[in-house]
Amino acid sequence: MRKNLEIPQGKRTKLYRFFEILPGAISILAIVLLFVLSFIDPIFGAIYLFFVISVTLVKAVSVAYRTIQGYNVMKRAEQTNWRQRMLDLENPHEAFERLRDKNLKEYNFDQHVENLRMVVAMREEYPDASKIYHAVIMTAYDEGMETLKPSIEAVKKTSFPNDRIIFVLAYEERGGEAMEETAEELKEKYKGVFRDFILSKHPMDLPNEVIGKGPNLTCAGWVLAEYIEKKHIPIENVIVTSLDSDNQMAPGYLDSVAYEFIVHPNRQRLSYQPISLFMNNIWDAPAPTRVIAVSNSFFNVITTMRPHVIRNFASHSQPLQALKAMEFWSKRTIVEDGHQYWRSLFFFDGDYTVLPIRVPIYQDAVLDETFFKTIKAQFIQVRRWYYGASDVAYVGVRLFSKRRNMPFLPLFARFWRLLDGHVTLAIMAPIVAFGGWVPVIMNMSSRAMVAHSLPTVVSVVQTIASVGLLITVLVSLRMLPKRPKKYKKGKGIFMILQWILMPVTSILYQSLAAFYAQFRLMTGHYMEKFDVTKKVVKK
Repeated sequence: MRKNLEIPQGKRTKLYRFFEILPGAISILAIVLLFVLSFIDPIFGAIYLFFVISVTLVKAVSVAYRTIQGYNVMKRAEQTNWRQRMLDLENPHEAFERLRDKNLKEYNFDQHVENLRMVVAMREEYPDASKIYHAVIMTAYDEGMETLKPSIEAVKKTSFPNDRIIFVLAYEERGGEAMEETAEELKEKYKGVFRDFILSKHPMDLPNEVIGKGPNLTCAGWVLAEYIEKKHIPIENVIVTSLDSDNQMAPGYLDSVAYEFIVHPNRQRLSYQPISLFMNNIWDAPAPTRVIAVSNSFFNVITTMRPHVIRNFASHSQPLQALKAMEFWSKRTIVEDGHQYWRSLFFFDGDYTVLPIRVPIYQDAVLDETFFKTIKAQFIQVRRWYYGASDVAYVGVRLFSKRRNMPFLPLFARFWRLLDGHVTLAIMAPIVAFGGWVPVIMNMSSRAMVAHSLPTVVSVVQTIASVGLLITVLVSLRMLPKRPKKYKKGKGIFMILQWILMPVTSILYQSLAAFYAQFRLMTGHYMEKFDVTKKVVKK
């Protein structure tokens, strides 16, 4: 029986509307509650505030620890010779005998030896490493050659054999004649480089589609599936990676995904999530967007160390057989990447996992033609990300349904983390920044010592939490790509000073953007247009 995985159109049910309103309602209530409790009694307000800032402090400590841990793991994984590990899988018996008694300090070396042993013992259950194919679907709207070419070159330069890479350039008809000409030029330029270079043009104004990346990806997915069938390539051996036009994968990325695909028996029910690092043009971006880009990069590094909370984000890989079965990505949401997690989870009746790939894919920080255009574009980008709150309703109606297709408690835990994450995005920054003054303001005549000491206490907690920020700053300096020659050494000082903007960016680009997205959901003014982030290359 065909499963209904799509987001509803038009009028929603009362239950669906309830869950659409829920994130925004809780976020507003959390702010209002501080004022109400403080008005009733400053002690109540103080207890509430202490709870919130205590959670913030615990998270700050956790962030510092996970940042260091995640960075070290990522560097080890990126430096691993994944091509050699794939070659080991092609001749597992010989590789196992060669490596079984060694104790090398490589990334997950012991696990690699165990994987070889399992492949030798149950060879028929594992696909032939030499017959794995990668299909890379790169979406484009109206980007020029200066953006698209470096991304394609990065795929070309990976360690995975190019003759087993199928490149699909998925471009939009609404991109106009210039995009059409660029696509044809790229096809001609990379003719013979990969197994094939396919063009997929997504028609504009199709019914039942939002204006976004999901419909374009899905259109390209069907083009790819038809090609695979025509060329008699086993569909179960094809892994699809979706890329944005500015994404540049690390050399070992495709080999690392293929390796994990082979060694996991439930490979068709996995997707493979790299670490997205917004570092391509970090030296060119203005300070506010640098702070956001590095912060988001750290979030992705930290998430990869917590597999139970990881979900699809930005670029990710998934088997073609699974994608085709679920009819690829959603055509009804502008956050098709994060939504793909829930879509896959419900398609596979809960038997679905996102596997962290600790090899990065590098992306651009937001950069437009002028400073003011850049900071506006940055807000537009993050409000689109935070519209992922729309998944609360998508999950909630399935959680509280008699036709739920997975156990209640595991799904409720996922639902709670989703809801808590979006509420936290909205409320945490303003409460930590200004919450200490609320009990005082609401009780100007009160002599309660606790109310008047709150600003000082909050300041102390913020100082302690800043230790976590200091660690973040130090690690960020190690993550930076090499300074371009066009910038003097003094530019590095600004890479440190920029972090004084952290409180401002947290409120404007985190809290305000989250409230904006949640308010749109509350009022039924749905975001159904993917506002493309302009890709400007600074000369």
